[in-house]
Amino acid sequence: MDSLTRLRQKICTLDLLLQRIQEWRAVGERIVFTNGCFDLLHYGHICYLAQARDFGDRLVVGLNSSDSVRRLKGPRRPINDETTRTHALAALQVVDAVVVFDEDTPLRLIEALEPDVLVKGGDWAPEQIVGASVVLTRGGQVLSLPFVEGYSTTLIEQKIRS
Repeated sequence: MDSLTRLRQKICTLDLLLQRIQEWRAVGERIVFTNGCFDLLHYGHICYLAQARDFGDRLVVGLNSSDSVRRLKGPRRPINDETTRTHALAALQVVDAVVVFDEDTPLRLIEALEPDVLVKGGDWAPEQIVGASVVLTRGGQVLSLPFVEGYSTTLIEQKIRS
């Protein structure tokens, strides 16, 4: 199988992802979930995703759809389309699966996937993270990882525009 096909196999529908998670759990693997827009992939994202992966055996990334990004970030975003964003994430060795969601929050996705670990970046307290109660109720772990200073899509966008 060629590399592009292997990469594309990481991009899942919810139904396919649920099957994979069942297979991973059957062999005792811990599932880590995170989500975001990941519009312009940068060093901060890569550090964050690598750290998130270290909390389990499989890292699943929920990616905001382009419509969702526009609602959250405004009409100029996303800069990159869904195809680019899903493939960029899937190309990362630390990412095991990417699933696109259209809602403004990943709550429905978290409820369906029931991850063992929920990770977000930023200064949110774990109990303030969307889906935290779902994960904590099941005995899982919720973590907030610090941002890498000086790296953000907004800063890149500002640099390009100036």
